[in-house]
Amino acid sequence: MEIEIFQIDAFTSELFKGNPACVIPLDSWLPDELLLNIAKENNVSETAFFVKKNNGFNLRWFTPEIEMDLCGHATLATAYCLKNHLDFKEDQVIFNSISGELIVKFDEDYMQMDFPRRKPISSELPKNIMDSLSIKPSQVLKARDYILVYEDEEQIKNIEINKELFDEINLDPGGVVITAKGMHSDFVSRYFVPQCSFFEDPVTGSTHCSLVPYWSELLKKTKLKSIQLSERGGEMFCEDLGNRVIINGKAKTYMIGKIYV
Repeated sequence: MEIEIFQIDAFTSELFKGNPACVIPLDSWLPDELLLNIAKENNVSETAFFVKKNNGFNLRWFTPEIEMDLCGHATLATAYCLKNHLDFKEDQVIFNSISGELIVKFDEDYMQMDFPRRKPISSELPKNIMDSLSIKPSQVLKARDYILVYEDEEQIKNIEINKELFDEINLDPGGVVITAKGMHSDFVSRYFVPQCSFFEDPVTGSTHCSLVPYWSELLKKTKLKSIQLSERGGEMFCEDLGNRVIINGKAKTYMIGKIYV
């Protein structure tokens, strides 16, 4: 079987930045085991598979280890792929997913993702994760992911994590976000996943479903600029709508090819 594959750098307008995702259009669903094996072979943090369904598309995301409940950068990459490579003509695309309906709108400058709002609540961090952190957070919250709030951007840049301790727990499908108020943005963040082949995710749209409500309330503003301080780096322009979160981003094609399974 011959299947087309696209690799897209999401949340950036430049190659080799942002977060790479593989995007694979399908006529119908393949067995889950095969989807996971393809994701393992692709060896990027997320592979998105989609199938046409009525007026939209059914969308699923796989890491090399598991199927995810939500992935922002691979959703953005899929929308970009449809618009730029698969002759999609509409001004918005509707994805049906395990996390509900996701809408991506297209304009001249950005793609605008309409995602679920997941307000975090106060929580306690598992001891082994707390012990793995060279700098301790001032606040611990949780939605899907643990969200650790720090005093300033320098702490986010300089923190060191003992991976051996960190990997003692499995948080699938979640991870650990560290965040602080930004110097050149409203807030900054980094995202780490224990027991995962990709320890730090370059740019993570799904975490902003929780980061945006937190920072919107704290900063008393609904429109926010976010920078993710990974090595590749990326930026997002977000809006808190009260019941949904808008995440704006760009993307860039790195590769188009075929796989044979």
